[in-house]
Amino acid sequence: MRIIVQKFGGTSVATPLQREKAARKVMESRANGYSPVVVVSAMGRKGEPYATDTLLGLIKDIHENADPREQDLIMSCGEVISTVIMTETLRKMGCDAVGLTGGQAGIITDESFGNTRIVEVHPQRVMDYLKLGKVVVVAGFQGISKSGEITTLGRGGSDTTAAALAVALGAEAVEIYTDVEGVMTADPKMVPEARPLTVVSYSEIVEMAHLGAKVVHPRAVEIAMEGGVPIRIKNTFSDAPGTLVCDSSVAPKKTVIKSDRVARGIAHLTNIGQIRLDRQHDVNEGGFLSRVFRALADSEISVDLISVLPETICFTVSESVVDRAIEVLQSLGLSQEEIGITPGCAKVSVVGAGMRGVPGVMAKVVETLGNLDVKVFQTSDSHASISCLVKQDDILKAIRGLHTAFGLGISTEENDNTEGS
Repeated sequence: MRIIVQKFGGTSVATPLQREKAARKVMESRANGYSPVVVVSAMGRKGEPYATDTLLGLIKDIHENADPREQDLIMSCGEVISTVIMTETLRKMGCDAVGLTGGQAGIITDESFGNTRIVEVHPQRVMDYLKLGKVVVVAGFQGISKSGEITTLGRGGSDTTAAALAVALGAEAVEIYTDVEGVMTADPKMVPEARPLTVVSYSEIVEMAHLGAKVVHPRAVEIAMEGGVPIRIKNTFSDAPGTLVCDSSVAPKKTVIKSDRVARGIAHLTNIGQIRLDRQHDVNEGGFLSRVFRALADSEISVDLISVLPETICFTVSESVVDRAIEVLQSLGLSQEEIGITPGCAKVSVVGAGMRGVPGVMAKVVETLGNLDVKVFQTSDSHASISCLVKQDDILKAIRGLHTAFGLGISTEENDNTEGS
């Protein structure tokens, strides 16, 4: 049995016409000899009747600090509704289908309500229906704990559901359907010349996703990578081939992932605040450094772009929690003079597995930004990315400038369909 998992996002199932187009993608796979498992998100986005944020708003209107268990219960309803509607759409079009909740499909999670992690997948019921010739439609974003609690997987959780099922079922591939042509070299709303990439590596797409690209959830890619299942990111509303996410050992011969390609895309995150702590003595003395980050962690404040020097600690947080972070730091005895704040920041990142060990990449980044009069407040890097903290007002010219400097507007057919050297 050749199994394929096809995930459709909220915009792909929002209206009858869009659901019909999604259903045709499923039927095409079936006609090509596959046994499809379909994973769906809630229909539409905030403001639309069955969107997750709309459902969450119903309970927030009653009690702002609603119990996380009850929030998961109501948030899971959007995907269940979408599952039933998509199942009946397929049946109306002559395709035998059956719908399952995440729990019924065997998605077992922990009980960290609102952001649970999948701990086991028992897909026997899915497999039984596939053997009967049915298309199985599964509610994404949700699962069930071992004690029977309904849970949700956090934002982008439907991607994670699809990847986990694909690995557990031994699927040939996961197809993530969205409203763009694939993984773009940059946000096309900001860079008109941005192009879809033909193929990217798992590590590159994980990096891009963590750094702000919203095409696929990084946890889903990590699961697929661990299980060796390729991901294809495609547009529900076109016949474009999309972007293949895999490693070089399974990439088609004409789309070898070039290890010498320095940059693959530009990602960005906005609404960031920088916090700088300046001390008169070594931050390592007296356990000060550990107390700072422990206090922030205990207050559930996530930090990024961390730099530690003997008398300085610098990091970023979401702008929405800057005030709360300052309160935490002041509770440790830090004075207003010791706490510096730079609000209104954004992070722009150059991503590409080919930059590892290549001299001059950082030079090109800072030269490009300098020539554009974009001030760099902080940097970080990994084997596959270089990130710069800039003012949010400069983010558009930073993205466009870096996109041009690294030649990402050049046709991906020219760059991606070439044998690696």
